[in-house]
Amino acid sequence: MTSAHPASARKPAQPQPSVNELAWPLTAKLVDDAGSLRLSVSEGPGGCVIVDAGIDAAGGLEAGRRIAEICLGGLGSVALVTGGGERWPLTVHVHTADPVLACLASQYAGWSLSHGKGKGAFNALGSGPGRALARKEPLFQKLAYQDDCDRTCLVLEVDKTPPPELVQKIASDCGVHSKRLTLILTPTTSLAGNVQVVARVVEVAMHKAHELGFPLQQIVDAAGSAPLSPPSRDFITAMGRTNDAILFGGTVQLYVDSDDEAARRLAEQLPSGASRDYGRPFAEVFAAYDHDFFKIDPHLFSPARVLVTALRSGRTYGGGRLDQALLDKSFGGPV
Repeated sequence: MTSAHPASARKPAQPQPSVNELAWPLTAKLVDDAGSLRLSVSEGPGGCVIVDAGIDAAGGLEAGRRIAEICLGGLGSVALVTGGGERWPLTVHVHTADPVLACLASQYAGWSLSHGKGKGAFNALGSGPGRALARKEPLFQKLAYQDDCDRTCLVLEVDKTPPPELVQKIASDCGVHSKRLTLILTPTTSLAGNVQVVARVVEVAMHKAHELGFPLQQIVDAAGSAPLSPPSRDFITAMGRTNDAILFGGTVQLYVDSDDEAARRLAEQLPSGASRDYGRPFAEVFAAYDHDFFKIDPHLFSPARVLVTALRSGRTYGGGRLDQALLDKSFGGPV
């Protein structure tokens, strides 16, 4: 356990949970159940554990659900349910009672990892509890949270195993031996990768709230859902669909310890529809900017619909709307 205190509504005297300690049993269980989950487990560079969740292994929806809970640092639950909508009924539901730690200190894919140059270069974004050990992102200075654990896990949305040099760097930055490091590889084109990306519906709301300058310590509980997008073997299509599941079909409810005006303003500003780039499937927006993420309005990455409940008054404010037509256009059906 660590005694660092992130921006949250807890009393300062209370020790904060370790996302690595909480996620480790989930990671161990994932490895133990690899056979039934259609995963492949192998020893990687430096003796680390490599979990293939969709490169050569088939993986599946349940694997993706469990990986999403690992990404949340053991501080959230993820469920697959039907009945969310007439045309796309399979829905990913996420809840966390500690949205700041679960989403921003663990789940957010904010650790930029790279090795090599040119066509042979390896590039990935790291997600999961390992981020709270390495603390390579400026975000952690604002969260004022640092974990302490001798074993960790990192999730990478990639279609190949990272090179030995990068694995050693990850282990070193996390302060653990390579043999105490588990890397879970989830290509976006896979079923597992599809689920774990759509399960970021609450995380994107939290990150945008942070970008808007809303006090994170005032967000005390959060839940959200989004339709599970159909997978695609084409990376750009798969990436676009997982983003659009949230941008056009995602709903998030935040419970905030704030006054009514702050809650109302957050509900208005948070939805994806408030972005200048809203209105086309993400793959089209991406192509229009020459496949350069940094040219896209960062405020686009947020749920379609947001409800914000002000705990001081009990009033709930809403913003945004679901867009079935754009969702159908992105998802390509059903026929």
